[in-house]
Amino acid sequence: MTRLKLADLADEKPVRLTVEVSARLHRELLAYATALNGGDAKGAPTPERLIPPMIERFIATDRSYAKARRTVQPG
Repeated sequence: MTRLKLADLADEKPVRLTVEVSARLHRELLAYATALNGGDAKGAPTPERLIPPMIERFIATDRSYAKARRTVQPG
């Protein structure tokens, strides 16, 4: 099995956002969802379910952002 960066998709109360992505990115998200589902497109998460945890992971692992955030937080 392929080791992907997204481990699980937590069920939390969502906040609705409208995001426009390119057709190419949409295809990549569909392919990623299929890979996350063990290669089976049936039952794979939708791009809408993938995007929030991807952004969370990106923010959590962005060292420059973490450093900047530490320097601007009131102490």
